[in-house]
Amino acid sequence: MHIPDGILPAAVCGAGYAATVPIIWYSVRKINQEANPRESIPKAAILTAAFFVVSWIHIPVPPTSVHLVLNGLLGAVLGYYAFPAILIGLFFQAVMFQHGGLTTLGVNAIVMGVPALLAYHIFRLRNIRREAGRITTGIFGFLAGSCAIGLSAGLFLVILVSFIGAGFDVEVERAAIYTLAVAHVPLMFIEGTFTALVTVFLHRVRPRMLDYA
Repeated sequence: MHIPDGILPAAVCGAGYAATVPIIWYSVRKINQEANPRESIPKAAILTAAFFVVSWIHIPVPPTSVHLVLNGLLGAVLGYYAFPAILIGLFFQAVMFQHGGLTTLGVNAIVMGVPALLAYHIFRLRNIRREAGRITTGIFGFLAGSCAIGLSAGLFLVILVSFIGAGFDVEVERAAIYTLAVAHVPLMFIEGTFTALVTVFLHRVRPRMLDYA
């Protein structure tokens, strides 16, 4: 789901950076409103590392393959830390492994980071009526994980189909993009299940890690 350099026009890449700045500002503002903003930095660092590494775990979905993203899990566990964590992870993926790109860093941050914030708000719904139990935590963990991937795939599809760069065969590229987007449907269930299992485990052994939700 990483968009590499050279695919999108320069104006779209610039718009991606322009859209990232206010989201980062808002996220940091919300973080600084907490009683102890630094308390969750170790947790954010661990999940940033997990996000960085997990892109190398590929899952075959014929005729292509997809990789885990975990943006829903980051949103559920980190709250507003999720967007900065994803931006940092994407930067190091681009610099160290050429996974994604620096010109498309802003666009990729929007594609993966905004759904993470949505996942955070979805997961928070588990506490609307009363203190959540394991089943409720699992249900909303699944929804957070699956919805984050679904929205990311949707944004990925819309951006690439709408802004295919000059010099590409439009029909061939669209066919490849649609195939890759459809391949992420099974990943929605995989990420939803994984997020549900992790959040239920944390609810049982370390509930304070879910304080944001």
